Amino acid sequence: MSKRDLYEVLSVARDASERDIKKAYKRLAMKFHPDRNQGDAESAEKFKEVKYAYEILTDDQKRAAYDQYGHAAFEQGGMGGGGGGFGGGADFSDIFGDVFGDIFGGGGGRQQRAQRGSDLRYNMELTLEEAVRGCSKEILVPTLVGCDCCDGSGAKKGSSATTCGTCHGAGQVQMRQGFFAVQQTCPHCHGRGQIIKDPCDKCHGEGRVEETKTLSVKIPAGVDTGDRIRLTGEGEAGEQGAPAGDLYVQVHVKEHHIFQREGNNLHCEVPVSFTMAALGGEVEVPTLDGRVSLKVPAEMQTGRMFRMRGKGVDSVRGGLRGDLICKLVVETPVHLSKRQKELLQELEETFGGKDASKHKPKSEGFFNGVKKFFDDLTN
Repeated sequence: MSKRDLYEVLSVARDASERDIKKAYKRLAMKFHPDRNQGDAESAEKFKEVKYAYEILTDDQKRAAYDQYGHAAFEQGGMGGGGGGFGGGADFSDIFGDVFGDIFGGGGGRQQRAQRGSDLRYNMELTLEEAVRGCSKEILVPTLVGCDCCDGSGAKKGSSATTCGTCHGAGQVQMRQGFFAVQQTCPHCHGRGQIIKDPCDKCHGEGRVEETKTLSVKIPAGVDTGDRIRLTGEGEAGEQGAPAGDLYVQVHVKEHHIFQREGNNLHCEVPVSFTMAALGGEVEVPTLDGRVSLKVPAEMQTGRMFRMRGKGVDSVRGGLRGDLICKLVVETPVHLSKRQKELLQELEETFGGKDASKHKPKSEGFFNGVKKFFDDLTN
């Protein structure tokens, strides 16, 4: 065997970690392994060289000796280092075990744990008032619960599960193909490591039965659409006595006929009469806490916003309460009598003449802007 630098053989740096050395060895061993290069003496020799380098550099004591003395440390029995044959050292399939164990669930044939129960979701619809103030709700949840006859074990009273004869309790079996060793879940016990020969009559060996549970859910004040409430341990029961999953209550708040919610603020539109908008006055505004009076200034234009501090929603995460934002909308009178129309016409005539712009500042400004727009187009 050649005495090339062992780091050069594996194409790694001298300060390479053990993980990097293993990765380099895996790549080169697969390339030069005799099973993949039958009859190729050069590949067989390179495989021996790669394997020898791997055995030295993954042993801390041997690597330290090699770094200090080079190949001389292993000549004449210096460290008992191991030539280039296939005997000695780790089995080729063992070297790949940590790589394929991550993929196929291998790694020592550990017994698979009983699985935790599945999480469940319940969609809950609330009114705005319920969401804002908070409430308690009773819900019915169909789920799997632990069997009370066998205490979740799946085995009939007086009996117990036995060790699986296929995997001998490991929960996994090993399959070899060439130089690969692949771990797979045991097909007989499905990874549990045990077989129930005398199953419970009620749950038929599952350890769980279907049941509809009645639960009381406390809804905190301030929840909104999209919020989730977690009920720990109220999901499906786990297998063979494993912990239950959780129940997530998904909140949806129904539309309200008066208020629209935006974060912790509430919005509403309040109609005011034509006369009140012109002369001013007071209007009653609804809030979630009752009615309040809002003073309307004279000559108010439609769309004017008024903010009522602290009349919104409490934050579910704490902090200041939101506001109520009222948009006042001037309501045009409808179903006018002949006399009412005459009065309005007379009023309109009083707005004309040279003082028209004083009474209708928005109209005057708008039409002046329109005139300028068309003048600019023609110029």
